Amino acid sequence: MSVSALREVDVCVVGLGPTGWALAHRALRAGLSVTAIDPRPDRPWPPTYSCWVDELPDWLPPSAIATTIPAPTVWTKTERRIDRPYCVLSKPGLRKALPLDDATVVTGRATRVVAHRVEFADGAMQAAAAVFDTRGLPSLGRRRAASAHGIFVDAETAAPMVVDGEGLLLDWRPENGAGPDEPPSFLYAVPLGDGTVVFEETSLGLRGGMPQHVLRKRILNRLAAHGIRLTGTESSEAAHYPLDQRPPRKGEARAIPFGSRGGMMHPCTGYSVANSLTLVDTAITALRQGRDPIAELWPLRARLVYWMRMRALHGLGRLTTEQCTTMFDAFFSASPRGQRALLSRHDDYAALGTVLFDMVAHTWPFHWRYDLVGWTNRNRWLDYDFAQAPVSAARR
Repeated sequence: MSVSALREVDVCVVGLGPTGWALAHRALRAGLSVTAIDPRPDRPWPPTYSCWVDELPDWLPPSAIATTIPAPTVWTKTERRIDRPYCVLSKPGLRKALPLDDATVVTGRATRVVAHRVEFADGAMQAAAAVFDTRGLPSLGRRRAASAHGIFVDAETAAPMVVDGEGLLLDWRPENGAGPDEPPSFLYAVPLGDGTVVFEETSLGLRGGMPQHVLRKRILNRLAAHGIRLTGTESSEAAHYPLDQRPPRKGEARAIPFGSRGGMMHPCTGYSVANSLTLVDTAITALRQGRDPIAELWPLRARLVYWMRMRALHGLGRLTTEQCTTMFDAFFSASPRGQRALLSRHDDYAALGTVLFDMVAHTWPFHWRYDLVGWTNRNRWLDYDFAQAPVSAARR
């Protein structure tokens, strides 16, 4: 449809990733008129989306899940099984579960997105009672980042490390070839339900992130340590995005940032899709009842949770591999409520404060606690030169 012919609608969604798609779908289900705008609305979503099963909203059907891991594995000082089902989302299934048949979907690039109007390069405009900006995150620069390099391996080849129904959520075993004086990274590996397993070497919290070539060397070293040899034809994916996108301030006369652009990216994990899906109805209900969606999405308790998670992100970004292993070992010894307060809950500030205090209190040796809270080594990896990093050569 030509952008010059657009009429005013109740909701305009700019950006059709999973978050924007879900927001447009739920607005339609609530009886609102919707226009959705994206330069390539039919493009496949490239990343792998995963979450805890209990994070997903009740209205999402099981067909949106590609595979479920009943008790994912975490390796810190020892092997642990987390008794909480984890899943990989099906991108085709998710899109099919969120039909936009009654929406006006516009293929176009927005050049200006404001409170009640979206402008295009050709001068056309889309007016709306509410505009949601779900275009994802701005450029990274030197912000605190999540970086990951993933390699897709067929299930038979991957079997020495990961089999169907199992997954490595967080693997800190010293198998990636990195030395003690190099920034840390861990392995994430899960079956995708399509006969492949994705192995991702992941770094969290470094300013500017970790380069892809370093992550790839590390993941190849891990695979070789378990006797996994690649053919060289495996496909890969890269992730590199900021973790410190803050929640918007309420009461501002502008478009409503939503999803990762609206502060829903978890600062400590980089997850955002499940949280965004869960909060979609909060935003739509606020609109229908004449309230400020930002105020409803971000009450004081949720902002306090975000602030505490940001403190944790800063701590994570200055630790060594050995310190990370000890810190996560302390975390996964916490109660289920404490673990969920950090990993999932949007507003459980009391449990989050308790688990963060306990993580610091149980980190040993004692002087490492100073690094966690920023009294020492505050900028440990700030100017680290990855070009000189002595990572051992990857083996195939």
